[in-house]
Amino acid sequence: MEREQSSPSAASSDQGQRNDRNDAPSPERLLQLGMAFWASKTLLSAVELGVFTQLACGPRDAAALTESLGLHRRSALDFLDALVALSVLERHDGMYSNTPDADLFLDKAKPSYVGGLLEMANARLYPFWGSLTEALRTGLPQNEAKSGGNLFEAIYHDEASLRGFLRAMSGVSLGAARAIAQIFPWSKYRTFIDIGTAQGALPVQVALAHPHLSGGGFDLPAVGPVFNEYVAAHGLTDRLKFYPGDFFNDSCPTADVLIMGHILHDWPLPQKLELLSKCYAALPPGGSLVVYDAIIDDERRSNAFGLLMSLNMLIETPGGFDYTGAQCRDWMKQTGFSDVRIEHLIGPDSMVVGIK
Repeated sequence: MEREQSSPSAASSDQGQRNDRNDAPSPERLLQLGMAFWASKTLLSAVELGVFTQLACGPRDAAALTESLGLHRRSALDFLDALVALSVLERHDGMYSNTPDADLFLDKAKPSYVGGLLEMANARLYPFWGSLTEALRTGLPQNEAKSGGNLFEAIYHDEASLRGFLRAMSGVSLGAARAIAQIFPWSKYRTFIDIGTAQGALPVQVALAHPHLSGGGFDLPAVGPVFNEYVAAHGLTDRLKFYPGDFFNDSCPTADVLIMGHILHDWPLPQKLELLSKCYAALPPGGSLVVYDAIIDDERRSNAFGLLMSLNMLIETPGGFDYTGAQCRDWMKQTGFSDVRIEHLIGPDSMVVGIK
């Protein structure tokens, strides 16, 4: 019996069916997004356990890591190989090592460590975000406030939690701080102060890049010793000073440039305007205010991190929210600033600069 030959029309129909299958909606992206917390918590646990700090000393095999990290044998290999699949560890000939970015940013012994933010995410934010649905329905914070406390009391109640929070703020600010040190026209100015400075990551980066500048950081008095240690570790005590105070109850220090990073989003609109007004009053004529945050794009379509950060403010604060560049420009003009401009820094962060 002669084999039936496929006609050109049949072949075309078959190709069309394959194309239709390829073009059909797939649930894969949605499932990956919905289960993304698996990967997130795996990385957070690795930071908590000190995986990257240990491997910064050199490659190790699974048995050595299992013992030194205190892992159970049942899950150790899956855990380590999951970190390989997530591209934060490498494995060659049975030996595990850090990827270059993990080695630079997740080794606690390096000044470039940004894991403080991930430590805070693991210890505080991860469990609180489990109540996001409740927050969306009630508009109420889902952190310590649910049991009668508040965010800042929880953070400042002992030295260990305070230092952890300040390390986290350095982690979230370091990239933007380095970008501001390079992008902003510092040659026009002589002095600067970072409002809500935390450890002092931004003052240190700016001072390292521009030897002609002097200034410091303004924050609550309890932050002073941590700021001074951080500045001393970078050899900048002769140029950077700590200014203690409360930016709602005290005047801001005066300098040619004031910077406020990852601060404005903590507060409702009336407090946002109050802080901007205080900065305006503290600046000399011609002085500049630099506000930086994960500023949401004006179309509210592309800066997913900024929008998710705003949901984090819902979880963490009674009235804080993130904002678009256009909103911040309007607020700054409303409080007296002129020549307001917006510039992208790095990743999700941008800065809004206003001149007095």
